[in-house]
Amino acid sequence: MGKIALLVLGTILLLALIIGGSAVSSYNTLMSKRQAVEREWAQVENQLQRRADLIGNLVETVKGIAGQEKEVFVKIAEARSRLLAAVTPEEKMAANDQLSSATREAGLLPAGGILGPGGRFLAITEQYPQLKSSENFTRLQDELAGTENRIAVARKDYNDAVADYNITRNRFPTVLIAGVLGFQEKPYFKAEEGARQVPKVDFSTK
Repeated sequence: MGKIALLVLGTILLLALIIGGSAVSSYNTLMSKRQAVEREWAQVENQLQRRADLIGNLVETVKGIAGQEKEVFVKIAEARSRLLAAVTPEEKMAANDQLSSATREAGLLPAGGILGPGGRFLAITEQYPQLKSSENFTRLQDELAGTENRIAVARKDYNDAVADYNITRNRFPTVLIAGVLGFQEKPYFKAEEGARQVPKVDFSTK
């Protein structure tokens, strides 16, 4: 009986060591991949902040010349405030979608996120040709176009890191302990609805 008890105890200890080692290995792997996700998200946040600042400056430049076109800027200002006030990645993604939609409706961002005049904003630039000759306006447009491209790159890098993390997290047997250890799935940063739609060009002046 003594030998059997020792054998059973030894087997239990061996299993405990294997399971414990696997848990530690899974924890370290998940921690590393989660930090990679957070690192890539920090880059996205930097570009979103820069984008919000540039849009704010661009709108102020336009308002200085076309101040009576206030209705064009209201939704942008509200969406920009929501983005700056957002805390979690999910909140920032949703707020960024709203800002993209508002700027696209105004014509600051046409379909696909490539900067250029269009829609209501096109009517304003036609009505106020001094905007076209404004060096500040042109510079801000160019900077915002570059930022849109950097956001696309940062979003791809973030989504790649999220895919790597989520796949690892949901593999067996890691998935059995991931929730217990506090490792939840991370959200993807998807393109907002309407990003691929062709914007309407409105030449009317309201």
